Amino acid sequence: MSRDAIFEASVDFFLTPIRAFLEDDTVTEIMVNGFNEIYIERRGRLERTNASFPSHDALLSAVHNVAQFVNREIDRDRPIMDARLPNGSRVHVVLPPSARRGIYLTIRKFNRDIFGMEDLIHLGSMSESAKEFLEICVRLKKNIIVAGGTGTGKTSLLNAVSTAIPEDERIVVIEDSSELRLAQPHTMYLEVQQPDSMGRGGVSVRDLFKASLRMRPDRIIVGEVRGGEALDMVQSMISGHAGSLTTVHATTPRDALIRLETLSLMSEIELPVYVARAQVASAINLVVQLARYSEDGSRKISRITEACGMDATNNYIFRDLFINRIKGRTPQGRLITDLAPVGVTATFANEISEYGLEKLVSHTHELWKE
Repeated sequence: MSRDAIFEASVDFFLTPIRAFLEDDTVTEIMVNGFNEIYIERRGRLERTNASFPSHDALLSAVHNVAQFVNREIDRDRPIMDARLPNGSRVHVVLPPSARRGIYLTIRKFNRDIFGMEDLIHLGSMSESAKEFLEICVRLKKNIIVAGGTGTGKTSLLNAVSTAIPEDERIVVIEDSSELRLAQPHTMYLEVQQPDSMGRGGVSVRDLFKASLRMRPDRIIVGEVRGGEALDMVQSMISGHAGSLTTVHATTPRDALIRLETLSLMSEIELPVYVARAQVASAINLVVQLARYSEDGSRKISRITEACGMDATNNYIFRDLFINRIKGRTPQGRLITDLAPVGVTATFANEISEYGLEKLVSHTHELWKE
C-alpha cells in the first residue's frame, strides 16, 4: 500500500464527521469553528450544519494526521498551518489560544476537473466575447492580474485563462499550496516548503520565483502574490518574461495595482515609492476583476480593465474594456448578467496584426480597431 493510499485512508477516517461534505460536489468550502460548530459553503451561500466532531481531541487528532503526512508541524508554538488533502483540497488550521473558540479548520475544496473558459461561460461567469478577448491577450503575452476578494474564484479563473497558453510553451507554476492544474504537458510545478522546528529547509515563494527564472520558462504563473516576491515578478515582467499570470486580493483594478506596489515595497530591496509604482505601471497590462454577488451567491467577472501606465501626477491610468451589467433574474432567482465590451479600443490593438492573430477575432472586432 503506497504512502498516498495510506494518507487518503487515514484522512478519510479522521475526517469522518465531514466526509459527506468532502464528497459533495455542490459544497465548495467547509469551515469548522471548534469541534461542534461546522459551516459549509454551497453554491456561494453559507449554511450551518448539524455535523460535529466527537470532541476537541478528535478534531486535534485529525489536524495532526494531516500535518504528519504533509511534513508540517503544528503546536502551541506554531499554531497556524497550511496544507492540502490527498485530493488537492486546501487546508488551513489555527489552534488555540490564537483561535479563541477552539480549533479552526477551513477546507477549500479542490475541483477535480480542469475548468476552461467554456465552462465559465456555461456557469454565467464569463461571456463569449470576454473569453475571446482574454484568449487573444494570452497569445499576445499580456501580463494579466486576476483580482478579487476571498472566495470569488480567482484560482479557478486563473486556471481557466491559462488554457489559452499554447501547448508548445514551457510553463512554471509557483504556489504556496498546489492548487492549479494546467492542461499543457510541459508544466513545472513548484511549491513552498515550510521550515522545520529548527528553522531549516524553508523555501519561500520568492526563493521559488528566483529559481524559476533559471529554468528557461516561456511563462511564469504565480498562484497568489502575497509578499516581497511581487517585486521579483514585476521586474521579470518588464525584463523579458512577458505573459505572466497571477492573482491578488483586491476589490478594484486600482486596488490591485496599489497592492502589488505595496507588496513590492516589502522586499529586501529599498525602493522609493514612485519607482515601485512606475515598475508596476509598466509591467501590468490587464486586470480581470472578480466579484461575488450577494443576491444569489454567484461569482462573476465584474470588469476587464486595461492598465495604461501613469499620468503626469504619477497616478495609475485605467481603461475599462468590459463591464458586467445585471439584466434581470431567472425564475429560480439567479442573476442574468451581460459582460460586454464598453466600446473602447485596446491601446495594444495594433499588435494583433503584428502577431498574425486576426483569424481569432469573431466577437471582439471593436476592441481591435486601430
